Amino acid sequence: MLEPAAALWSLFWTAFAAATILPFYSELLLVGLLKAGHEPWALWAAASAGNTLGAVVNWFLGAFLMRFSDRRWFPARQKDVDRAQHWFQRWGVWSLLLAWLPIGGDALTVIGGMMRVKLPLFILLVGIGKASRYAVVVAGVAAAG
Repeated sequence: MLEPAAALWSLFWTAFAAATILPFYSELLLVGLLKAGHEPWALWAAASAGNTLGAVVNWFLGAFLMRFSDRRWFPARQKDVDRAQHWFQRWGVWSLLLAWLPIGGDALTVIGGMMRVKLPLFILLVGIGKASRYAVVVAGVAAAG
């Protein structure tokens, strides 16, 4: 069994990576650590913090990369950027509560940066969504026994 501090740091960094464009699944590690008997709420806090911080990296990428949207190497076509911005304007900052979704959630955090959502509001909304997801995982494992 991992030492408690090693378990928390492992989960933090896995959750951080999972919030970026990297293909990580922090829920698997969270479930394993819960079943190994680690403190549920400490794990919840580490996963929530790491995943939210990873989303902040995406926010910075979105804010920074938009300066280069007219360049040939830019990873998205202007039509796609316009569609994403239109969608975000339609649903507003409250859509950031859905940043926990496995499909589209990471892109939503990049769009939040592109749209220059104020960082404290971004962190609050994204953090609520991500912490809620991990709370559901923790509660599900506890209920399953």
